[in-house]
Amino acid sequence: MSPTGNDRRIDYVELAVTDVARARAFYGKAFGWTFKDYGPDYCEFNDGRLTGGFAKTDAVTPGAGPLVILYADNLEDMQRRIESAGGRIAKPIFSFPGGRRFHFRDPDGYELAVWSAK
Repeated sequence: MSPTGNDRRIDYVELAVTDVARARAFYGKAFGWTFKDYGPDYCEFNDGRLTGGFAKTDAVTPGAGPLVILYADNLEDMQRRIESAGGRIAKPIFSFPGGRRFHFRDPDGYELAVWSAK
């Protein structure tokens, strides 16, 4: 059997959240993602390339889990959008080999990053 095009690639990201509606509002406003609800305790998101989900939980351990890194053509604009949506900057924009990035925390305390080649 030959491998599919998705073999050994990230296919889905699931985040445990204490408030599914709040997570949906944050990621919708900050990134323009679309959503499909599966009841009050689960919501699938789609960023136009990758799908994932928000799963309701009673508590979230901030900083637990993988660092998810998103891409933005305009890093400064993305930082403003995240702050406007209620995110907090954890590490201001810095340069690294290949581009620049910053880290932020979403309303549940997850730390994610956004990078740009520019």
